[in-house]
Amino acid sequence: MSSLPPATKGFLSTFAALRHRNYRLLWIGTLISQTGDWMDQIALNWLVLQMTGSPAHLGLVNFFRGAPIFFFALLGGVAADRIERRYLMMTTQFSAMMLAFVLAALVYFDVANIWVLVAVATCRGIIISFNLPARHTLVSELVPREDLANAIALTSLTLNLTKVMGPLIAGLLIGAFGVAACFALNGVSFVAVLWTLWAMDMPRKIREKSVESLAHSVTEGFHYIRGHSTIRILVLVALVPMFFGQPYLTMLTVFASDVYDIGPEGLGLLVSCAAAGSVCGALLVARFSYATRRGAVMLGFLLAYGISLVAFSLNTWIVLAPFLLIAVGSMQIAYNASNNAILQLAVSDHVRGRVLSTLFLNRGLVAMGTAFVAFLAALVGPQIAMAATTSVLAVTAVLLFFFSPTMRHLEV
Repeated sequence: MSSLPPATKGFLSTFAALRHRNYRLLWIGTLISQTGDWMDQIALNWLVLQMTGSPAHLGLVNFFRGAPIFFFALLGGVAADRIERRYLMMTTQFSAMMLAFVLAALVYFDVANIWVLVAVATCRGIIISFNLPARHTLVSELVPREDLANAIALTSLTLNLTKVMGPLIAGLLIGAFGVAACFALNGVSFVAVLWTLWAMDMPRKIREKSVESLAHSVTEGFHYIRGHSTIRILVLVALVPMFFGQPYLTMLTVFASDVYDIGPEGLGLLVSCAAAGSVCGALLVARFSYATRRGAVMLGFLLAYGISLVAFSLNTWIVLAPFLLIAVGSMQIAYNASNNAILQLAVSDHVRGRVLSTLFLNRGLVAMGTAFVAFLAALVGPQIAMAATTSVLAVTAVLLFFFSPTMRHLEV
């Protein structure tokens, strides 16, 4: 670890965690590999549509990419608590690299079909189920406690930067060299994160061999959450926005078509504005990562997230929509990152992976929330449906602030 004193003021406080060599290596590797992953996602979606011409098949492939996460994430959390996290990450990243090269070869030699793509998507979902808990829990081993919140915010910044860079690079590569080039370059990108993980200078952490069954390990995580009121509230309040707020990204298609009538080009602009806002939000929470009353700051971000979503939902002026979406994306990431930071600071290390893995179940909640909002939009229109559901976020923040002193005064 770096021996430099903590940077707690001004510009330096935003990037303080990068002073630590091990975390800096993870940050750089993640930036490269996640950019490759977004390239891969864009190329895979394009390939499915070009191959089948069917949105239903596109939905099928993405379902099989996401469904395994819902089923295997809890096991991934158990693995993150039982196995040395750096080596678990190296295993998952190496597996993902091999899968990317296999897909590149199948596409290049024109032997891929829709069921091959479904199988590849399923394998990726399983790999992600084990990679996510390992990646998020590893951060706590790379920085001291006082810099953990800042490191989590900077990790969020990395993930959101790649959402902008990956699709842009993918579009250029597909046009110039075809989709196989995206899959191949994604495979190469994993070399970076594998090298950075290998290059980390950290003592090998000896973990006691667990004699518990997998079922007992999984349930222990839930018992821990149930037995700690602060952890329980943090987990619940992390899941609520996934059902009532996160579906806005899918609903942007409806707004572009039915509310603003701006076509696919306009939809791309709206999505880009939300992504740009996410980057701003990650920088914002990194700047405030040393705040003392973290609970109050988190609730403030949640309130602003809900208000900005309601404002976008009711807005009919296209000129204002991009600015509102920048605010939405910013507050969404600021809230998510601050919630994750507080949770990591509050949870015991021996169950860290299992507790955090419950948050990854939110991918199922997003799908259910999207279906709920879409059904409601068919009844009352997209604007009223979105405004009604997203207002739950603002109401939740206000209720927690006034009726939950634990959250309001939380200073982990």
